[in-house]
Amino acid sequence: MARRFQGGRLVIASHNKGKLREIADLLAPFHVETVSAGALGLPEPEETGSSFIANAELKALASATGANLPALADDSGMSVDCLGGDPGIYSARWAGPEKDFALAMRKVWDAVQATGISGTVKAQFVCALSLAWPDGHVETFQGILPGRLVWPPRGDKGFGYDPMFIADGQDLSFGEMEPAAKHAISHRAMAFRQLIDACFG
Repeated sequence: MARRFQGGRLVIASHNKGKLREIADLLAPFHVETVSAGALGLPEPEETGSSFIANAELKALASATGANLPALADDSGMSVDCLGGDPGIYSARWAGPEKDFALAMRKVWDAVQATGISGTVKAQFVCALSLAWPDGHVETFQGILPGRLVWPPRGDKGFGYDPMFIADGQDLSFGEMEPAAKHAISHRAMAFRQLIDACFG
């Protein structure tokens, strides 16, 4: 039986404005008071895990113990089949210290081209969400959304790798989709539904 979130403030363990906005939107119907780790002056812990789940748990626990409040962390990224799963857990690092995702998308596409693959370039967006409490308890959920890459990137509505990713069954990239349409199907929404059912529902 998963532990329930009992209300009060919830730290969003991220300094990424795009993620903060999406998570706040997803939590809005549940009347949760959110505060970002950045607003509390909490440092970003080094992501030393070898999986999305490990890194999400590490970030959630760091914020929960640092703020003495429950904390929700997301670790997410894009994995490309022909690149052996890269950029994967290093998705943000491919954007460099300036978080330049135009550069990161170009790096991904150049790496894909170097493989000599032709036809559909399969990829997945993966999201792990971890809810941690100051006593060290953690609940973690994961969503995986399969799709394909498109080049050149399309749209400016999303963030990160959104403009180069089209989910299976869709025609628009995540960069072209309205936020509500993306929230309905995204990897983050998949993990979030599991989290809500287990800990908020």
